[in-house]
Amino acid sequence: MDYHSFIDTLTPDVVARLRQGIETGRWPDGRELTPAQREHSLQAVIAWEKQHLPEDQRVGYIDTSKKDRAAARRQAPKEQSLRWVTDNDETSGRQ
Repeated sequence: MDYHSFIDTLTPDVVARLRQGIETGRWPDGRELTPAQREHSLQAVIAWEKQHLPEDQRVGYIDTSKKDRAAARRQAPKEQSLRWVTDNDETSGRQ
């Protein structure tokens, strides 16, 4: 069986279990995923989602259509200065 045939055989339930394993680092039975298993699972989930889900529901989707959000991110936050208070400042009445 080649890779594409394998992806075609995955069911939504299997993909959900793979995703859970990726997120938690453990299989549903509690065993730990190896780094290779995690990598292969993520590749399988991404490939399956590309075939079966709309783009906005896939792993890693970033919504760039909202101009208000993008503009808000580009605006630099107002600078605020920090003032350090030491024990001497508190006992002398300075603030």
